[in-house]
Amino acid sequence: MKIIDLNGDWALRRRDQKKTVPATVPGCVHTDLMAADQIKDPFVRDHEEELMWIGESDWVYSRTLEADAELLDNNRIILRFEGLDTLADIFVNGTKVASTDNMFRPYEFDVKDRLKRGENVIEVFFSSPVKYVRKKMAERRILAQSFNKVPGVGYLRKEQCNFGWDWGPKCVTAGIWRPVRMFGYNTARLTDVCVQQDHGPDGKVKLSLNVEVDTVGTPSLAADFSLTFRGRSVADASCVLEHGRGRAEIPLEDPELWWPNGLGDQNLYDLETTIRTDDGALMDSNHQRAGLRTLELVRDFDEDGQSFYFRVNGVPFYAKGANWIPGDVFQARMTEQRYRHLLESARSANMNMVRVWGGGIYEEDVFYDACDELGLCVWQDFMFACAAYPAFDDEFLENVRSEARENVKRLRNHPCLALWCGNNELEQLRAVKDGADDEGRMNWKDYARLFDQLLPDTVEELHPECAYWPSSEHTPVGDRTHTSHPDFGDAHLWNVWHGKEPFEWYRSSYHRFCSEFGFQSFPEPKTVAEFTCPEDRNPTSPIMEKHQRCREGNEKIIHYMLKWFRFPIGFENMIWLSQIQQGLAIKYAVEHWRRNMHRCMGALYWQLNDCWPVASWASIDGSGRWKALHYLARRFFAPVLVSGVENPQDGTVAVHVSNDRSRKFSGNAVATVTTVDGQQLEEHHIEAAVRPGTSAHVATLDLSGCLKEFSAGRIMVWLSLQEDGETLSTNFVHFVKPKHMDLAEPGIRAEVQDLEDSFLVTLETSKPALWVWLELRECDAEFSDNFICLPPGEPVRIAVRPQVQLGKKPFAEALRCRSIYHTYNGHTAQKHLPDIA
Repeated sequence: MKIIDLNGDWALRRRDQKKTVPATVPGCVHTDLMAADQIKDPFVRDHEEELMWIGESDWVYSRTLEADAELLDNNRIILRFEGLDTLADIFVNGTKVASTDNMFRPYEFDVKDRLKRGENVIEVFFSSPVKYVRKKMAERRILAQSFNKVPGVGYLRKEQCNFGWDWGPKCVTAGIWRPVRMFGYNTARLTDVCVQQDHGPDGKVKLSLNVEVDTVGTPSLAADFSLTFRGRSVADASCVLEHGRGRAEIPLEDPELWWPNGLGDQNLYDLETTIRTDDGALMDSNHQRAGLRTLELVRDFDEDGQSFYFRVNGVPFYAKGANWIPGDVFQARMTEQRYRHLLESARSANMNMVRVWGGGIYEEDVFYDACDELGLCVWQDFMFACAAYPAFDDEFLENVRSEARENVKRLRNHPCLALWCGNNELEQLRAVKDGADDEGRMNWKDYARLFDQLLPDTVEELHPECAYWPSSEHTPVGDRTHTSHPDFGDAHLWNVWHGKEPFEWYRSSYHRFCSEFGFQSFPEPKTVAEFTCPEDRNPTSPIMEKHQRCREGNEKIIHYMLKWFRFPIGFENMIWLSQIQQGLAIKYAVEHWRRNMHRCMGALYWQLNDCWPVASWASIDGSGRWKALHYLARRFFAPVLVSGVENPQDGTVAVHVSNDRSRKFSGNAVATVTTVDGQQLEEHHIEAAVRPGTSAHVATLDLSGCLKEFSAGRIMVWLSLQEDGETLSTNFVHFVKPKHMDLAEPGIRAEVQDLEDSFLVTLETSKPALWVWLELRECDAEFSDNFICLPPGEPVRIAVRPQVQLGKKPFAEALRCRSIYHTYNGHTAQKHLPDIA
């Protein structure tokens, strides 16, 4: 097989102009114009507003190709685009090959008859998506949500958030956004290998290997399969192909199973498939990995309604994680390194699931490969979100059918894939309604054609081992329009934030699976500095408001801040305090739902990541920096969690231990009661034994005497969970909001130890210090922990790895250490550093 890589250098021009600029494939118009210094960076200040003309324009990508006899002598020559964004006409040597209209599909065409020996010209003409949807809306209106800045995008099979969202900019892209290649062959090429698993009650596994081949004529072909594990040969199998298809089986007596993060190892087998002719000539080959597991969505009726939880290899587990949006507005900039950083950060925060949200893209292969390796189960939405879609149009449905089939086949062999979901929030946002409707809602008949028939039928045919769920959120029992039902299905809970309910509202929620909930914060000052000028650095400045896409978003941050904290001094302190506040909100929610396992069996907060620098719900900002929430998530998603529920009315604290491990917890919970000045009043040692996959109320502390003597605002409760001499979890409980605590200057002391490629910072305080964080001025760093509540007399060690090489003295001079006390007192925490030789 002759393969020609067509990535790299192309030329770009506006269709109505002759002048070209250099272009890079994969890529898009915006990134190519930026590279050619033709436009400003849309992420900086309000430059985005100057670039709306890009989405209104038509564009042309072109390049030449030298075709030699070795290529032209093949019986078939295929031009394959892995992704075209979106309305494209493809020409080879001035002759039209095809038109495409779906960003989410690969397209390939036999161009043998269009090529000539020597130089050939490939051109891809992209039409304006904005003009297209405007024309379609004039013909028949369909419902679009207000945060789509271009109404009617449901007509176009293109990344929906590309047109703007309540966390993202409007940068309507066009271009060859995924790789392109040409390949020629004479006999056969491998097109699909499907691995199906049959897990027996005796622990044995039978693999069924189904292969599909595209052939020229009727050659005699065979498929050979070789299965290895960590370099060791496990089994081989072969089959003869008939009509381009074949099937073989491999029995495994003692399989190594794949497990989600925290439950076991992510064991992955390697499967090599080769296609040969009957005389042994190699035609094509494929390498992929296989993780052996069962992964089910369990929905059984119980005393509370109907369950909604995932079970892996027969073991129920609590889903802990976050929602994933596209990692960059311009997808081609998402390198493997960036994917790895975000997904490894999710694993580091003890997550075991991410939800790929339906307003973005079906992610790159590297995303799912990383999730396989990291033990991150994937809830995969089909790409429909928050709007009506023209399911009344048969041509639209056939386009979606091809899209669904191609993506299900591409992703189905990944062990991480846990669920296919039809859409995001179409049922919740009332995008569906029977009867006459002048707003363009879908009727239930059309909705059912797409989300109750086409998509589930596709999953049942191509990936029957995986569950399908029609919408998130969805109520499967009774009235379908009653979304967020506490007893059935999954729920998107926005009473806090959008509804302005207090954080404590979460403790009244007993939903079965919480697949969306969130709270906003600003990105950290370094990130803010990347898109602002000094004069912009005020929460109410036009530029800061431009980088806030949620209606009244900044106002809501301040609204809650006034309820919880003493108002901070200065812009930077407000930025940092907003992050602490965000972490506290999500902590309230997750700890409550984990305390209520088995009724609630999942918490996926909105959202893990950002696609640009913005105030948002993300725990990792658009520059890849962890916010306070992500550090707190590592603690509230800990495999074994100690948490407390305070009752100011009777002066009690209920202590709970939640155990997500596959083994029993047997140890001690320690509760230390102090005043805000650090005076220890009581210490309680609680023996606790908690079964795997359960949560237990292990004690109730009566602190009414302490509250009478010192008042609720002066009492702090420090929780610690110990097992075999190891601290598994710590927590902090307070009876009043932090603004009503009369905190003293904590007197934080820091000692720095040089570890060659990193530094160990030991923090200690004589008085309680809340949400202490370290920062390096003018330098990014990786912190092993941050935003910690520091009790008096108990040193905490944090490893710090700067991204640039620093000696001990420059590191110590750049180190800053603060707590919430310093946000309103205007001081920097005192650092007592050792003498540096």
